[in-house]
Amino acid sequence: MNMSRVLRLWWPLATSWLLMAVELPLLAAVVGRLPDERIHLAAYGSIVFPVSLVIEGPVIMLLAASTALCSHWDAYRKVFRFMMALCGGLTLVHAAVAFTPLFDWVARDIMGAPEEVLEPARLGLAIMTPWTWAIGYRRFQQGILIRNEQGRAVTMGTLTRLAANSTTLLLLAGFTDAPGIVVGSSAIAVGVCTEALYIGWRVRPVIEQRVRPAPASGEPLHLRSFLAFYLPLALTPLITLLIQPIGAASMARMPASLTSLAAWPAVHGLVFITRSLGMAYNEVVVTLLGQPGAVAALRRFGRLLGAATVLALALLAATPLSELWFGRISDLDDELVAACRLAIGLAVLMPGYAALQSWFQGSLVKARSTRPVTEAVLLYFALSAVLLQVGVARAPADGGRFVIGGVALSGIHWALSSFVIAGVCQTAWLWWRSRPVLRRFAEDEVSS
Repeated sequence: MNMSRVLRLWWPLATSWLLMAVELPLLAAVVGRLPDERIHLAAYGSIVFPVSLVIEGPVIMLLAASTALCSHWDAYRKVFRFMMALCGGLTLVHAAVAFTPLFDWVARDIMGAPEEVLEPARLGLAIMTPWTWAIGYRRFQQGILIRNEQGRAVTMGTLTRLAANSTTLLLLAGFTDAPGIVVGSSAIAVGVCTEALYIGWRVRPVIEQRVRPAPASGEPLHLRSFLAFYLPLALTPLITLLIQPIGAASMARMPASLTSLAAWPAVHGLVFITRSLGMAYNEVVVTLLGQPGAVAALRRFGRLLGAATVLALALLAATPLSELWFGRISDLDDELVAACRLAIGLAVLMPGYAALQSWFQGSLVKARSTRPVTEAVLLYFALSAVLLQVGVARAPADGGRFVIGGVALSGIHWALSSFVIAGVCQTAWLWWRSRPVLRRFAEDEVSS
């Protein structure tokens, strides 16, 4: 195992993540040029996107599960049936929130969203109903492709998604009078459904030629053993994603709430672009760890990746590139540009610890020791929630901004600082809990 082998598997997955990460800034750029852009950006960023993410949370780790477990036909069939049942149930949950009075309870009573964004958000959430099933099916089948080192098919799927997304954005924005929330939500929904169909088509020959003929190996996969493996994994993104609406609800109660909520999609999208390079590394670790020389090569690659992504975001924050991105490309007004620029400066460590988390977490998944992953994310959730609540409690009663060290901060800056502190602590916990696992993999390499 050497760095070039790691790079060959990582770069198609990273390209896929990068292309996927372009979606939110692209949406912000188009919707930002339509009437009432603040309201529609806030509706999508504070309700539609975070609520959709929370509902789909349990399906996210189907990618890791199929990469780790689906080595033969019997395992594939069992995990596929589980995936379909899970996606169907969660789609019903999404529809219940979007089309019933549950929406008012979630958006107004729990999240405390501003009144002016409620109706646009209700419409956007209804349009996003196919999201969960499309994401779950796609991630499950992508795991099969990655396990068989077919990363380029994953990249092509994401290109297909981005093409469908961009086409829908341009057609609706350019040739209809649809409001921004309809334009943005429709583009995202069309994109994920198109990608799911493409990946389903590309995975068929891999299943027929590699998965079906493969002999069953290891212990048979039973529901109890699968749930013991998967439930801690499923809780991980679900708990992490719960922080998104909690963060949005907190920003709605902090200084400059509408500015913070309107800036959030653009900031989150840009930070996600840099973080996605590290997030793509998780499945690389799961696929390659256990092979001769893998521990040293994967550790070195993860460290270099983390350092490079931190440097990239720091350059964006400290140079006029941030004004180019938020002002020229995203077409945000001067107040939003200033808020966004400070926000990405506060988020500069996020891409670095994303790469390290993938290294530590991937080793735990490979060893089928998933409980520490949940422990780490519970720590992240608890710290984030406490720090966000402190921000709400400290919000000036007169509606003024936080002033820390002579710098005036709005809600988005407090929220991002909370996420960074919690994320660093989560990474430290994963490092500590993964040490025995990585030591065991290193010893196995020596003995073999």
